[in-house]
Amino acid sequence: MKNNKFFIYFRVLRVNQWLKNLVIFTSIIFSGKLFNINLLVNTVEAFFIFCLLSSASYVLNDIIDYPFDKKHSIKKNRPIASGEVSMPEATFLVFVLTLISLLLALFFSTQFFLISLTFILLHFFYSLFLKKHPVIDIFTISLSFTIRAYAGIVATGFHIPVWMMLTIFFMSLFMATVKRHAELVAQGKEARASLYRYNEHFLDFLTYTAATATIMSYSFYTYFEKPPEVKTLLENFFSDYYPALEARKLLMITIPLVVYGITRYAQLLYERYEGERPEKVITTDIPLIVTIGLWIIILIGLIYVL
Repeated sequence: MKNNKFFIYFRVLRVNQWLKNLVIFTSIIFSGKLFNINLLVNTVEAFFIFCLLSSASYVLNDIIDYPFDKKHSIKKNRPIASGEVSMPEATFLVFVLTLISLLLALFFSTQFFLISLTFILLHFFYSLFLKKHPVIDIFTISLSFTIRAYAGIVATGFHIPVWMMLTIFFMSLFMATVKRHAELVAQGKEARASLYRYNEHFLDFLTYTAATATIMSYSFYTYFEKPPEVKTLLENFFSDYYPALEARKLLMITIPLVVYGITRYAQLLYERYEGERPEKVITTDIPLIVTIGLWIIILIGLIYVL
């Protein structure tokens, strides 16, 4: 019985969606400081604080969405919608998670506390008001990913290039739009208040725009930004034999992987309408997993090895 209750709380906290908070690692990876132990510990701490904040916002969202989720073919099985977790229990969880995470953020640093407070307030306002308004709802989601990336900057003290920040913003906008499209097609306008003012053609336009902007922003990043100052394993070899080689330009070879990843994600939307649960798509679709894995391996190799 205890194990069953643990699993229920595991679901209500949406631990599987903590993947979104990996955006916090952008700063330490792209600044060339991934193997700096102190900065890595700081980033991991920031990641877990934002996981707690995210879970608090998810529980509040489920409390507010209770009437809609009960009518949803999939969301009706969520712990709060199904009655496995009572409203008092859920409310207490929101309070405890918010309090603990903000206290941890305050001990981390004042600046990190302020960015954490901004993040949770944005999510609370999103759940209460913003998600009811079309376009504003998906832009709020994109802003929350940008705040996550900025939290990584605060944790490490290293800047994220503007083209990479734009890539994060447009990629999250793309995924949010895909999710709205999947909800509209699979569940109809009753699934979410903002869907009453969306239609498929408009969401298609937003999807194309966000996908194109993501690819362009990432391409500009790989070409225009200077490489981080990293003592790589093959630095002496390149300095002796290829002194004119600009290491950052090598990152352009990862552009096809980004293009394919976006294309594959869109394919899953239009063929199977699976965009409603992005965390499931990313962790179960083999071609997408392989693409992301190759991108990470090549990226780490180009920044820290070559």
